[in-house]
Amino acid sequence: MSIDTRPEAPAKPPVVRRHPAAAGRRKRRGNPLAGLGSLVWLVIVVVPLYTLVSSSLMHQDEALNGDPLAFPTNPTLDNYHTVLHSGFSTMLANTAIVAASTVAVVLLLSVPVAYVAVRTRSRLSSLAFRTFLLGVAIPAQAVIVPLYLLIGKMGLYDTLPAIILPTAAFAMPVAVLVLSGTMRDVSEEMYEAMSLDGASPLRMLWQLAVPMSKAGISTVAIYTALQAWNGFLFPLILTQSEENRVLTLGLFNFMTQFGVNIPAVLAAIVLSVVPIFAVYLVARKALINGLMGVGGK
Repeated sequence: MSIDTRPEAPAKPPVVRRHPAAAGRRKRRGNPLAGLGSLVWLVIVVVPLYTLVSSSLMHQDEALNGDPLAFPTNPTLDNYHTVLHSGFSTMLANTAIVAASTVAVVLLLSVPVAYVAVRTRSRLSSLAFRTFLLGVAIPAQAVIVPLYLLIGKMGLYDTLPAIILPTAAFAMPVAVLVLSGTMRDVSEEMYEAMSLDGASPLRMLWQLAVPMSKAGISTVAIYTALQAWNGFLFPLILTQSEENRVLTLGLFNFMTQFGVNIPAVLAAIVLSVVPIFAVYLVARKALINGLMGVGGK
């Protein structure tokens, strides 16, 4: 019987399996500079908001003589009560009507215009698209006098349509620009597949282009709503009666009405910001996606 005299193979070291999460934590490194910048930006944003809300809860003498960064010693809602009983609800309703109507008009017109600009290859379409985008370079202040005369000739002066139509007109160039870029993200193969199935251009618009461009449409809707909600020039020039007054004019008048009553003015600002801020919180993801140019992907 033979005896094996070969040396034994060295034992293999045990295999240590690391958890993927632990490996990922090791690879990720902190960025102190980015964290510091985020903290500074947070302070810049939060401090004015805190001052706005806290000062709106103060009494007049405390707001004038106290520390604006201090929390009110005796918080009160009298300022909000004063604002709400000064026609604020009418102005809020008018502003909501103007914003919603402006968004509807812009989407109803800009979606087909952007679709035609993307799907039509003729020189005339390209020229019309470029001419249409010249509206981005025209400020509203440059055309306010002829616009005032035109609104007067149409019999729309001192009505809400007098605010809605110009606001929608000045929002459409940006809307078409955003939507045309979004619709170009839709692949040509998808259009060709629907065309082979016998789909008409109108059907391709509503069943393909619009569903695939939801992020861009959401971006346009929010941008237009913000423009209409914060508009001041058109309501100032094209309306004058109390029943057609919007929030921006109301805040302007509150400053005259209350004089140096700073808490009441700040309370009116808080009440006017809350609705549009709530809309932004609901649709912020779609807005960010649309601004990043991801379209419907």
